[in-house]
Amino acid sequence: MLIVKKFGGSSVADKERIYNVARRVSEDYYAGHDVVVVLSAMGKTTDGLLQQAREINPRASKRELDMLLTCGEQMSVSLMAMALGGMGIPAISLNAWQVSMQTSSAYGNARLKNIDTDRIQKELESRKIVVVTGFQGINKFEDYTTLGRGGSDTTAVALAAALHADACEIYTDVEGVYTADPRIVPNARKLKEITYDEMLEMASLGAKVLHNRSVELAKKYGVQLVVRSSLTNAEGTVVKEVVKMEKMLVSGVAVDKNVARIAVLGLRDIPGMAFRLFNFISQKKINVDLILQSIGREGTKDISFTVAKENVDEVLHILQMNSDSLGFTSVDVSDDVAKISLVGAGIMSNSGMASRMFEALYDEGINIRMISTSEIKISVLIDERYADRAMISIHDKFGLGE
Repeated sequence: MLIVKKFGGSSVADKERIYNVARRVSEDYYAGHDVVVVLSAMGKTTDGLLQQAREINPRASKRELDMLLTCGEQMSVSLMAMALGGMGIPAISLNAWQVSMQTSSAYGNARLKNIDTDRIQKELESRKIVVVTGFQGINKFEDYTTLGRGGSDTTAVALAAALHADACEIYTDVEGVYTADPRIVPNARKLKEITYDEMLEMASLGAKVLHNRSVELAKKYGVQLVVRSSLTNAEGTVVKEVVKMEKMLVSGVAVDKNVARIAVLGLRDIPGMAFRLFNFISQKKINVDLILQSIGREGTKDISFTVAKENVDEVLHILQMNSDSLGFTSVDVSDDVAKISLVGAGIMSNSGMASRMFEALYDEGINIRMISTSEIKISVLIDERYADRAMISIHDKFGLGE
């Protein structure tokens, strides 16, 4: 049996936790299984590297940032291989270059294109535990790239798919997928299982348990995931195509505080203006989420949308560079907002779900700035200072607690 096991940064934050992971990995090895381990950078290493970069050059190129950030995972895998070796278990660490993980050329947010598994297979055949860097790849220019924050999950799922692994286990500092963040909502309930589609929405909307692109890959290639704790032996949450139990109307509530609202005011109210605006942004590989367009008045209209906070400066630069083409009058930015989302397979097929969510916000005196819906989610934009209260209120309104 071939098992891919991914451990996040908190799971390998120090010497004691590295040895804890090594012991857990060794259990599968001694049981006769082949084991591939994918690691994130230790603890807050990535944040520390980013801080150093900002001190040296606040406007450093994304290429050089990727060159720097890939150091974190290489530290983790080499130390893990050393820990396993010290326990008498043959192990080898490999980075993205040695494995040959080919990606697109979008520095900072690259996508995996192909993985050459020959080296890993060779090492497994010699009964070694293979410890692989998460989060990173190599592009056509032979430069290091990174897959975006949380990208180690995507590395693990991609490896599981490429190796036709029998299991893919994602270890984190919580015991699975919950109906809400248990650190904010004390009575949040752990789910035994959840569908790919629901997990994808939860991950995309702020739940930090899984990287959203890892769920996309898992769904595409039929990789069944188990999310569990690296600190306990508790059963985790299974993420798969079809759940055995009858689908719950609501699976959970997610919050994303890493958002900013940008309002482009006074755009000319003519056909193609929205396309022109968002085409300029998409050319820079920036994701736009909630979008709201006002009713036209006196030949103009306003368009508001949300992006990740780290993309605000780049979007403002794009707008400035294309101001003549777009012809807007001003731009307003709010970075003190948060996105709250209700997720579940039964949301759009059951009436009254939206009104109950809005009632929960009304009960707390929280105003809604923007609204977006899909078949399995309702998202609203609110003031960030109310985010935790909103999550608790909505969670209680739908009776999701234990």
